[in-house]
Formats: sequence, C-alpha cells, structure tokens
Amino acid sequence: MDASHPEPDVNPLLGAWDAAFALPPFAAIRSEHFEPAFEQAMRAHRAELAAIVAAGAPPGFDDTLAAFDRAGRTLGRIAAVFHTLAASAAGPELLAAQRRLAAPLAAHYHAVYTDAALFARIDALHARRHELALAPEALRLLERTHLDFVRAGARFTGAARQRHARIVEELAQATTRFAQNVLHDESSWQLALADEAELAGLPASLRAAARQAAAERGLAGHAITLARSLVVPFLTFSERRDLRERAWRAWTGRGEQAGAHDNREVARTILRLRHEQARLHGQACYADHVLADTMAGSREAVAALLDEVWPRALAAVDAERALLREEMRAAGVEGDIEPWDWRYWAERVRRRHYALDDDELRPYFPLPQVVAAAFDCAERLFGLHFRARADLPVYHPDVTAYEVRARDGAVVGVFLQDNFARADKRSGAWMNALRWQHRNGADGAACLPVVLNNNNFAKGAPGAPTLLSLDDARTLFHEFGHGLHGLLSQVTYQRLSGTQVLRDFVELPSQIFEHWIAEPEVLRRHARHWQTGAPIPDALIERLRLARRFNQGYETVRYTASAIADMAVHSLAQAEPPADLCAWEAELLVARGLPRGVGMNHRLVHFQHLFAGSGYAAGYYVYLWAEVLDADGYEAFTEAGNPFDAALAERLRRHVYAVGNSVEPGLAYAAFRGRAPSVRPLLAKRGLLADEAAQVLQPPA
Repeated sequence: MDASHPEPDVNPLLGAWDAAFALPPFAAIRSEHFEPAFEQAMRAHRAELAAIVAAGAPPGFDDTLAAFDRAGRTLGRIAAVFHTLAASAAGPELLAAQRRLAAPLAAHYHAVYTDAALFARIDALHARRHELALAPEALRLLERTHLDFVRAGARFTGAARQRHARIVEELAQATTRFAQNVLHDESSWQLALADEAELAGLPASLRAAARQAAAERGLAGHAITLARSLVVPFLTFSERRDLRERAWRAWTGRGEQAGAHDNREVARTILRLRHEQARLHGQACYADHVLADTMAGSREAVAALLDEVWPRALAAVDAERALLREEMRAAGVEGDIEPWDWRYWAERVRRRHYALDDDELRPYFPLPQVVAAAFDCAERLFGLHFRARADLPVYHPDVTAYEVRARDGAVVGVFLQDNFARADKRSGAWMNALRWQHRNGADGAACLPVVLNNNNFAKGAPGAPTLLSLDDARTLFHEFGHGLHGLLSQVTYQRLSGTQVLRDFVELPSQIFEHWIAEPEVLRRHARHWQTGAPIPDALIERLRLARRFNQGYETVRYTASAIADMAVHSLAQAEPPADLCAWEAELLVARGLPRGVGMNHRLVHFQHLFAGSGYAAGYYVYLWAEVLDADGYEAFTEAGNPFDAALAERLRRHVYAVGNSVEPGLAYAAFRGRAPSVRPLLAKRGLLADEAAQVLQPPA
C-alpha cells in the first residue's frame, strides 16, 4: 500500500504475541481494540465448535471432549487481558467497553453451552462413560463438562431456553454495573486531613501512606481513601472519633448513595434474575442451585458449619467487649461502643495487654521482604525459584514480572504481582490467570501458566518504603497461595487446571499458605527492620503468638454475619426480593443477635463477592469451610514438628496444589492428610473452644 493509502492498524490482540512466554503486548493495546477482537474471536470459536459437531459419529473423547477443551483459546486469551485491565487499570473508555460487551459475551458463552448439537455429542459420551475405559482425568473432564452444560441450561427447550438466555445476558449487564458503581464510590471519596489535630493518633507509617495518597490525587497534606490498607488503619488509630465516623460511614455506605451509582436496585435486579434462573433449573432458590455443585452440597450443611461457629463467636465478642469497655472507662470515656470505635479501642487493649504497637511491627515488614518471604517459603516447600524479569511486558509500572523455575531448572510459568492501590483499580485482593497450565495444546503441546496477583497496599512516598501490617502480609501470602495453585497445576486439560475447582475447595491452597508468615522460623529469617536490618526480636515474636487470638471473636462475627446474610438472601423462596434490601439486612442480623458496634465484613449493597459476578454468590461461607481444611491440614506440619517437612510438603503439592479439578476435592484432601478433616483445629485457631476461651481472653502475666 502506498503512502496515500496507509496500512490499517493491526489489532495487537489478534496478532502474534511475540514477547517472551507469549505475554500480551500491553503497550500496544488500546480500549478500542477489544470490541473488534472479541467479534473476530467469537466467530472463530463458533467455527471451531461447528467442526466438532461435524466430526464423525459416534462421538469420541478426542474429537469431542479434548477438542472442546482446546476450542476458543484466542477468545480466552483476549478475555483474560480484558478482565485484567478492567479490574486493575480501568480508564473511562475501557469501563464503557466493559458495559457494552457484557451482554454479547454472556450471550456467546450461553450459546456455546446450550448448543443442542454439541450437547448431544457430549451427552451421548456421558451416557456411556463407564464403557469408554477412560483415564481418571479424562473421565473427570467428561463429567465436569457435562455438568457445565446441564447447569448452563443445555436441557432447556422452547420458551424456557429463550428466557434463560435472556437472564444470563441481563445478569452480565447488572453485575458489571454493580462492580462499576462500587468502584465509583471508592475512587471518588477521600477524607482530607488538614492539620495535626486531624492526624492525632496516626502512626508514622499511616501518615506517610496518607501523604502519598493525597499526592496521587493532587491534594496537599494527607488524605484517607477507601482503600482497605488506609481506611482500616485509620479506624484503628485515629483519636478523632468524628473523623472515624465519617470514614466508617463512607466505607460501609458504598453502593447506598442515591443517584446514578446506587446499587440497591441493581442488587434487587440480580436477586430477582437469580431466583428465576434457579426456578428454571427446578430449584426452590438460588442457594439450592449453587450448592448442588459444592463440597457442602446443601444449605443444611452450610448452616451446620455457621451454627457451630456463630454462638461461640458471639460469646467471644461479649468477653472482648468487656475488655474494651474497661479500657474506655480507664480513659474516662462513657457510652456505647459504636462500629467506628471497636477497632480503636481494641488496639488500645492490644497495646496495653500485649505490648504490641503497629509502628513497632511495620518496620519489620517492608513489602520487598514480605515478597521475598513468600518466595522463600515456596522454594523450601515446593522447590520454586522466582527471578524478576524487567524485560517482560506488564500493563502498569506497579507490576513486577517473575520467571518461575522448578528445582531442576525447568520453567514452570510466569508470575505477575501488582501490589498497590490506585484510583483506577478495584478494591480488595485477588488472583487471576492470563493463561492456564495444560497439556492439551495443538499436537499435544504443553502450555505454561501466567498467573497474576493483585493487592491494594498503600504505597510509600517516593524514596520511602512501603511498610505492611501483619494483616497485609497475611493477605499477600493468601493471594500468593492462590498463585501457587495456578503455577503448580499439573493437569492435561485446561478446564481442570489450577484454581478452577469447586468453590468451597478453592480457598484451601490460599488459606493454608497464610500459616507460614506467622512461623517464628520465617519471621526470624525475613522480618528484618528496614533501616537497621536487625531481625525481629524473639520477644516480639512471642508477643505476636500470645496475641494471635485476640479480637478473633470480633473478626469471626463480622465474617460470619456476611456469610449468613449471603446465604439468607439467596435462600429466599419468593420471586420478589425485599423492597428495602438494607432494612431487610439489618432486621436479619438483629434477629440473629449481631452485637451492637461490631458490624459485618461486607454489606449487601457493596458485596462484590456476591454481586459483581456469580463466583461467590451463595458461597461466601467457603472461606470458613476452607478454614476447617486449612487449620486441620496445617496441623499435620505442627504434628511433624517442622513447618517445612519435605514429605508433607510433597504430599501437599501433589494432592492439593497440582491436581486442579482432576480429582474430587474430598478425595484430594484425604490423600494429603490421610483422613477426613476435623473442625476442632479451626475452633482452636480462632480461640472458640470453651476449654480454651479463658486462655484466649486473659492477658499474659
């Protein structure tokens, strides 16, 4: 083409990805590339599926199931980049594209899983699955894929089929809107701290983070945003009760502000659609539909676990409240503890009784050292080595890319870590994959995983370190545990890879990995003062050990209250949700005995686990379910007397981290532990056993 007719731009999402490890060409990708790329990739996917349908009869495993697992790889890689950027680096143009694409993408995937001719082949294979002499993983793929189709509505016909398709599209639009509304409320609010009086009580580390947050938003002085790493410490340390109340109301009021970003009606729309979806599947409520494909299996099983913990946690909160009131009276403060007070007075009690001060702890947890600790634990347990690669493409300067190798030097995959809060990044912490591990590529080619961790830590000022709280460090280890689940996957089929497991098993690899950050051996090696390099003193480690159960009643009640609300709202039998969802939530928790001043982790109107997608809807209980597994599982290392016991680590790798969804999770856990799990280690870990409660609540001598 001559200069008067220039070559049109090549869409980088559709061209060859020539970077090392075939990473996306992030620097070349613009928001306007996604819609045409998705259109072309969806057409290609439909053509691949048509070829499967046209294959020989009767259907075989390779020409149907293995081929279906391979289909849509271009679409999958574009979607992975799109959802990563929408969550972590979302400008207005990309958010607008996300809204436009929500329904077409949902319609495409729904059409795939309700394709009558395609399902007929899979259904025929499933009917004679025991005659096919399939390997165990191949049989698992057949059973899981068949169930995917059935749960997506493949058996529906006529009006039910058409209505289900419309529900799926409407849900995609509504959940996208819900997430964007929360992002708006989080990114548009800040509390400017104008003078020393408004900074009263804030430790130096929090002042530095607030100064950096203000600078990033073009403000002078200091600012508190709704990033968890800023607002929770502010509620913990600020001596200004009036400012704590303002921050608390903004934080808990996300999604409840009248106007264009109000989530109250959006959540009701989602609930209405989910109920209708469940009824189409023959279930009384959405919770029944979800739990049919979980380890728990039923609402009764979930209720049994929550009811085991809830009254114990309430009793612990009563004892904790007595300590807090004693501290308030000693300070000359009368009246009730309000929700914006609890963390402040709990920190005062912690300092008095356990001599723990956040400013004393944080200098031992600079972000690079916590990252190094996580990598070191992964190396000692599983033989992984992480090497930073500045030459690999990333989507933001905050992101660090690592090449991951095994003990024998073989490349395992790529790990991307994005640790800092930003205005264009959603809150929370999460793991996702830009590419899943599998061995089902063209001609049997293996595919290395590309795994991403996101955190939302408050960045230190230029030239100053980012110092983490112990809770922040646990969060980093938690998400890294998910990352290891993706990196250590060793399966044949993409559908069964990594974290694509039953929802109440997915938190086990992440939660069990949290234990290592609290191990004295790990702390002595990695918790070193950022200025002096001195290791954390043994006396401070001992104080951490003694305090580890303090305030666990409060934390357990807050979590369990959110899990109860989730299960209750998705168990409603009526088609129409409560007219005032916030009032219904409040009445529910009063009836269940939620103590005054405690609150809940997430209120329904900003509960992104439930309403920004379907992944944890009727499933927030899974963190507690998985904690039963992780507490029981880590006890094996305690019994062995070595947190890096080689034989146990190998069993954990082989039976938990490596198997993905290729093995039924109950069997996978039993293969690691040698038996079914016990709930007692969880109750002991949280200090909720009656015979240990007195020890938990009595300060050390």
